[in-house]
Amino acid sequence: MRGRGGVTLFLLGLLFLAPAAALLFTAFGEGWSFPALLPERVSLRALRFIGERIRPIALALFSSTAYSLATVVLALLISLLPARALARFSFPGHHLLDALLLVPALLPSMIFSMGIHLIFLRIGLSDTYTGVILVLTVFSYPYMLRALISGYLRIPEEYAVTARNLGASFFRMLLRVETPMLLPSIAAGGSVVFLVAFSEYFLVFLIGGGAVHSYTGYLVPFLQSSDHSIGAGLTLLFLTVPLGGFVLLEMATSHMYRKRGFSR
Repeated sequence: MRGRGGVTLFLLGLLFLAPAAALLFTAFGEGWSFPALLPERVSLRALRFIGERIRPIALALFSSTAYSLATVVLALLISLLPARALARFSFPGHHLLDALLLVPALLPSMIFSMGIHLIFLRIGLSDTYTGVILVLTVFSYPYMLRALISGYLRIPEEYAVTARNLGASFFRMLLRVETPMLLPSIAAGGSVVFLVAFSEYFLVFLIGGGAVHSYTGYLVPFLQSSDHSIGAGLTLLFLTVPLGGFVLLEMATSHMYRKRGFSR
């Protein structure tokens, strides 16, 4: 079993590192054409480009990170109680409601966005950060919902009953008993929601209307151009945010588990 696990980890690592290596060669290589395995020359043009335009690039990265984190928080807030109800209770129409709540993730983003864009135009939420956060939340919350439902199914209901019998209010029990036990599910769902929001281009472009800065809006034109070196360099910079976020999330989760006396 250990041998199989090692092979699986190696294949997963190769699956991630191979595209990253191709991006690295494209960003810092010049004259790399098929069938050559390596670029003919090393070029720092992509690095110089990023250095010369560091302010608009940093602004786009900060803006994308900010509205993506806000999307994660809002998705958690609107998914927590529905996930608890769907995991704990059985009622007529349970499976139908569960399926309906997953619809936004199943619709193509173009079909989903055109209808909601008309609504946002009428109520004044287009071209605003609020509109972008709301549309990204509606589009991505099913990932958080499914993660929380799975988390609730693993938590014995007796914990909540004991807390209520000891005098805890519903919201105190929710925050002090159940939410800490849901941390792995919150981290898993939040990671997916963040990635969906951070990498979304069309929804942010349509609802934000150019007034909301986004890194994908800065990146996509270079990916569509013939200058692959700049596009690859910007893509590598794009990867640093989710990777750094995953590292910080792992450190924070481990710290909270150690603080509560659990080994992690």
